[in-house]
Amino acid sequence: MSFRSSTLQSLLRLWRRLRARPFRSLGAGFAVLLFLYILFFAPPFNFPIGAYVHIPAGSSLSASAEILKDRGIVRSPFLFKSFVYLFGGNRHVVAGEYFFPNRITVIGVAWRLRSGDFMVDPVRVRVLEGATVNDIAELLTKSIPDFNVVSFERETRGKEGYLFPDTYFFMPGEGVEAILGAFANNFSKNIIKVQKQIDAFGKPLSDVIIMASLLEREAPQTSDRRIIAGILWKRIKLGMPLQVDAVFPYIIGKNSYQLTVADLKVDSPYNTYINKGLPPGPIANPGLDAIVATVTPIQTSYLYYLSDRNGQMHYSATYEQHLTAKRKYID
Repeated sequence: MSFRSSTLQSLLRLWRRLRARPFRSLGAGFAVLLFLYILFFAPPFNFPIGAYVHIPAGSSLSASAEILKDRGIVRSPFLFKSFVYLFGGNRHVVAGEYFFPNRITVIGVAWRLRSGDFMVDPVRVRVLEGATVNDIAELLTKSIPDFNVVSFERETRGKEGYLFPDTYFFMPGEGVEAILGAFANNFSKNIIKVQKQIDAFGKPLSDVIIMASLLEREAPQTSDRRIIAGILWKRIKLGMPLQVDAVFPYIIGKNSYQLTVADLKVDSPYNTYINKGLPPGPIANPGLDAIVATVTPIQTSYLYYLSDRNGQMHYSATYEQHLTAKRKYID
């Protein structure tokens, strides 16, 4: 016999005795009602005030009830499910991150989860164009309480370039799966906008994203990106190394003005000075502008370019012209 069944039978026997002696048992009757309230409706004594409770997407009503019981939010999963049914919840509640600032009854809990009343403001996270997976991990760690950075780093292996830069809103305590789902959905939504241009260009999406990540870190202006895209695609066609300095912060953490001759020879598949063609993967997460520039390159006679200390681009058709520009604007 279950605890609930034995308790109900004991209360039934007590109620029968009370009915036989009504005038002497008003106090006892009140005690019974109080006991019933505490047993079934009142918040648990160990209710975790100030707790966040995550209900995963796709959780059944029974699974949600067990999560709430395990966290000390409700005493009785049965009563919780009953009130959810009463409120029209069928077999599901609204998944998400719930905040419990105060003790509330099982009725209140059922109503909140049925209606999706999270009682928490979302966290605004702005991911800039050109951010790396490591940059995003650091940003999320600072922004979201109890963020599981270890899980994030594990789940984002191979996803560099595909975490679309944008402003996101996440619940405190948001799970890694939900966060990555938001990134993936946003990436797909934006790629659809330029899918025809990508298809017309004729390169695989993976190559487009790699090149876009180089452009994102090489040049801030759209016009420069399109010219540089033309140069880099031409270099690949001619069998020339790309010689893109933007890979070095990704490889060794140094920018163009910190590089030594030895740095340019560092053994890495991402080193575009010693390897021809595109690097094996993106070096950052590009925005839509860089992606569009990648597939709409401007064809010129240039084969070389450099950025001066003010960020101004200078282009050259020959190596001799490039050396002259380097002496003039950098050395």
